Amino acid sequence: MKNVFLLKQDEVFHNYPDHQSLDNVLDAVYPAYYKDWNFKYIIDRGPAGTTGNLMLLKKHFKQEIKIIFLVRPLLEVLASWITWSLKTPDSWIRKATTNPTEACHYLMKEDGQITMEMKCMQNLLKPENKHHVHFVDYKEIVDQPEATLKGIYKFLNIPSFKHRFKNLDQVMVNGLGYDDTVLGQGVHTIKTKKLIKSKTDVKILPPEIIKQYGKIKFI
Repeated sequence: MKNVFLLKQDEVFHNYPDHQSLDNVLDAVYPAYYKDWNFKYIIDRGPAGTTGNLMLLKKHFKQEIKIIFLVRPLLEVLASWITWSLKTPDSWIRKATTNPTEACHYLMKEDGQITMEMKCMQNLLKPENKHHVHFVDYKEIVDQPEATLKGIYKFLNIPSFKHRFKNLDQVMVNGLGYDDTVLGQGVHTIKTKKLIKSKTDVKILPPEIIKQYGKIKFI
């Protein structure tokens, strides 16, 4: 959606600025993408809450906008990525650098996933946007999954589903799973025996990283 919108910055578009026709394409992005998905409810994963993305959704989505935002302490997020990369030779992080300090700065780059999510939160906490979002604490969804999911269903205003929290399956949606040969083995692999909190030790992070990024609080 963003990439289609950015075509409006292209000189070819400026030469023939047909806004209405391109807006029609933007209106059709979500219906066209999901037209072969036989599901009543779909949660689309992505940084929907950034200023630009939320602006596009408000104009082109044509439905009520509801965003579920998973929150986890920033140092835990960094430590989780570094722990995984250290034991994964083919990880996308190690392809960039094997130095833990550089890796953390790389993860925190301006256009990276973590920074984009922080921008999402900053924008969604604005008074005019708060009604769009339901924040979910990582610890709570692990320790109290049933109650946390009930809160999500209430926010979405849809009937709840009876979930299981043991003997889980790997992620498979609409017949597709993740191909982790792209980013690194196991990046999307989940523990299937039962729902447990990952043992993430922030002390694995370099002291300068803890000092620099430990000051950042989500809420």
